[in-house]
Amino acid sequence: MGKEYEKIDESISSWLSKQKMFFVSTAPLSGDGLINCSPKGTDCFRVLGDRTIAYLDMTGSGVETIAHLKENGRIVIMFCAFEGPPKIFRFHGKGTVHELGSEGYKKRISHFVEYPGARSIIEIEVERISDSCGFTVPLYDFKEDRGTLQKWAESKGPEGVEAYKREKNHRSVDGLPGLEWD
Repeated sequence: MGKEYEKIDESISSWLSKQKMFFVSTAPLSGDGLINCSPKGTDCFRVLGDRTIAYLDMTGSGVETIAHLKENGRIVIMFCAFEGPPKIFRFHGKGTVHELGSEGYKKRISHFVEYPGARSIIEIEVERISDSCGFTVPLYDFKEDRGTLQKWAESKGPEGVEAYKREKNHRSVDGLPGLEWD
């Protein structure tokens, strides 16, 4: 049923652009560490090349993806069709964290809509592209994006968001280093 692809071609890129949600999974090297799986929405995903993808990472209560990527780089992105014909795509690769304000972030932010509360750009060099049927993925009707994070970030202001990140995004739940400050 499933198929592997050499690159992200126009048909895959077009399909991806129509999806409203994706999932990001990472894991620490420690066998005792916690595996992380995060849902992502909003207009934050981009295809940057035939084997390069990225997403704008928003401030959250945890920093697992960033911490895991800094430790070992392993990541998988999964998209499921919740509308139309069933389909799942997975993109396995090595991720790089470009923190807000870094040269890497500044170089890539033009690909995205800037949102208050953004904390990094996660860029993935894709090593494996595969699809599967998705026959059991339920159908859902998209209602709208939630504006909760943007409203929260706007109410906090840049200094308040920064203070929150310093408190909540310094270490992962497993104690791995998260965001860095000068």
